[in-house]
This record gives sequence, C-alpha cells and structure tokens, in this order.
Amino acid sequence: MQRVGLYPGTFDPITLGHLDIIQRATKLVDRLIIGVAINEAKRPLFSLEERVAMVEREVETHEMPGRAQIAVKPFDSLLMQFAEECHAGVLVRGLRAVSDFEYEFQMTAMNEVLNPDIETVFLMADVRHQAVASRLVKEIASLGGDVSHFVSPAVKADLLEKYA
Repeated sequence: MQRVGLYPGTFDPITLGHLDIIQRATKLVDRLIIGVAINEAKRPLFSLEERVAMVEREVETHEMPGRAQIAVKPFDSLLMQFAEECHAGVLVRGLRAVSDFEYEFQMTAMNEVLNPDIETVFLMADVRHQAVASRLVKEIASLGGDVSHFVSPAVKADLLEKYA
C-alpha cells in the first residue's frame, strides 16, 4: 500500500525553506501532495492560481532526492477533510523555531481528535532556512531588499514583478 503524505501551506511565496521540507519529505512517503491553502485570512500577495503554478514550477525545477510522486493541489476545506480526500496517512509540517512548535502542538492535538489515523510528522528546518518566513520575504521584497538568499531566482522575479 502506498504511503501518502500531505504538506499543506499557503506558500505565499514558496521559499527555499519550503523546498527543503519538500525534498526531505519525498524520502518518507511514496506520494507527496503539496496542498496549497486558499486562506484569505492571511491576505495572500499571490492568487491561488499563481501560488499553485509557482509551487509546481519550483518542484519541477529542483532536484527531489526521494522517490515520491509529487502532486500540487489547492484546497479550501478543513485540513483534515482534505487529508482524508487525498488518502493521506501522514501530515508533514516544518518547524523553524520554538514559536512554531507551540502553534503546531495545538494544531496536532486538534487534528488528532478529528482523525486519529493520520499521523503528523515534524521536520526541523535546515539551519540555513530557520529564519525564513514568507511574510518576512514579502516585507523585504516590498521595501526593495534582496531576497535571493531566501527564494529561487524565479520566485524572486515573481516578487519583483508584484512589487514593481
């Protein structure tokens, strides 16, 4: 039976930190679904369609060391409902700092109640990416700063175009 993992996020924009987690997750599952959340509460810079296309492009252009098949899917439902629709047995979550852990701890506890059959796996961010957050990348880009240490050249171009 195929092990299906789900890595959810807004990916507004996708960062090198996200790609690190995706690359490492491909070693853990047979199929990895990257769920791009609509999440209008976060007021994304990029539209859902742009974010899905951006994630697809980045996954295609970066080497993935694992053997997992990768699919990118948008979703606007409760995470656990989407995970069930995808037949995911594992939720993949990235952790950067202690502050992430507190939020993720609460989320995992709630998700466990909603579906105890879906496990949550936490991957620590590589030290090179621990400070990288999409929110901060957008702020740097909006003020004309160099984001090339945090995103791929293509995503940097996407950001420059948005803030031009």
